[in-house]
Amino acid sequence: MTDNAFTLQPLNDTACAVLDAQGRHVGNLKRIGAVWKFKAVGYTARGELVPGGGPLTERHNTVFADPLDAAEISATLHPG
Repeated sequence: MTDNAFTLQPLNDTACAVLDAQGRHVGNLKRIGAVWKFKAVGYTARGELVPGGGPLTERHNTVFADPLDAAEISATLHPG
């Protein structure tokens, strides 16, 4: 796995968790109609979920085509 690789962990038919290369949860992909939207998440020091936060907050609401392509997602979401 490369530094910029993200992995997808299916949650159900319309949602996947997005994990960074270290296995940290950085967001979710949610299918809305014929597209998938990235929903960034972060966590406070106490472990509380912060919707729209985290290291990929600037990528919040990025749209992806259906079916999902992990390489495209990694290339698009990678910060920098």
